[in-house]
Amino acid sequence: MSHGPRLPWEEARAIAAAAATPTRTEVVPLDAAAGRVLRRDVVARLPIPHYASAAMDGWAVAGHGPWALVDGGALRRGDAVPIVTGGLLPEDAEAVIPSEDATVENGFLHPHRSPSKPHVRPTGEEAAADEVLVAAGTRLSPAHVALAAAATADELRVAVPPRVATVFTGDEVVLTGVPHPGQVRDSFGPALPVILRELGGDPVESHRIGDDLDATIRRIRDARADLIVTTGGTGGSHADHVRRALDHLGAEVLIPGLASRPGGPTVLARLSDGRLVLGLPGNPLAAMLGLLSLGDVLLAGYTGREVPPLVSVPVPASVKRHPEATRLVPVHAGLDEVEWTGAAMMRGLAAATGVLVVPPAGDARVLPLPWPAE
Repeated sequence: MSHGPRLPWEEARAIAAAAATPTRTEVVPLDAAAGRVLRRDVVARLPIPHYASAAMDGWAVAGHGPWALVDGGALRRGDAVPIVTGGLLPEDAEAVIPSEDATVENGFLHPHRSPSKPHVRPTGEEAAADEVLVAAGTRLSPAHVALAAAATADELRVAVPPRVATVFTGDEVVLTGVPHPGQVRDSFGPALPVILRELGGDPVESHRIGDDLDATIRRIRDARADLIVTTGGTGGSHADHVRRALDHLGAEVLIPGLASRPGGPTVLARLSDGRLVLGLPGNPLAAMLGLLSLGDVLLAGYTGREVPPLVSVPVPASVKRHPEATRLVPVHAGLDEVEWTGAAMMRGLAAATGVLVVPPAGDARVLPLPWPAE
């Protein structure tokens, strides 16, 4: 299989976003919904709140003070009744006087000052009945789940995460200890499944193989997953077998490579049965940036997750462009390029708060990281 033309970064990202077939859905209880992608809108079945209530502890009053304290029921002008925060506002009540703003003497409530505001939560203040509160495609946070509970939902319909298999290649890779010259420690095994899970995938199996064509074919062919992510072997040397394996399996190449630095040898292909293969380069930073470039939108396509447009920013004077390729630049919060950004280095990305996507011309884009940044 030839490499083919490397696609512009934005074009490749659009192809990856459209490549996946949405997975099936399932209904889960609220306490299992956080982190999942919503597939059916959360709609308020009632107004929120569904009754007028007190916003403060104090007294519900009608008319002007001082007010006569009564036991309850509908209020007449000049009446007051004790009430707690969230309590049902009595009929004909006009305001709530906070506890600290009045004094009770001889059965009457005397205000310390003129009320500044009513301290009432009116019916429907937060949402009207039938209003969409959380849209399908949202990755649910604990706050979304709490809002769904307020909307009287007991369960939510969410996407089933796509199954992801990882295939790590390379004769030179060792898993533990100090590598000898010519060997490297495994940077991918401890990190990629975590990132894939954060992006919405379900890592279900992982394999390690040497630089062997038959083993590469077998692991891709036999993976029981919707998406197979490979590392290494996407170049053109005698030791690179991922593209040859895809050719042997009759795969349709969707993205032969990225016109980016680093991450150029990244490849995306579709097998004859519809499974997708995302082949990442072997250099750690190149692989990570290939995954961040395409993996996020690819996994979003499986789950129906909405991906917000990337923020555009002017290219900082300190960041150099490449005349032909899009640069993927790990940056600090101030958009200054970090040190140690060679394709084989991870130190720079570990210190970064985002990735600046710098095209040969025009504004840059800010690619967020899928993990907390300092």
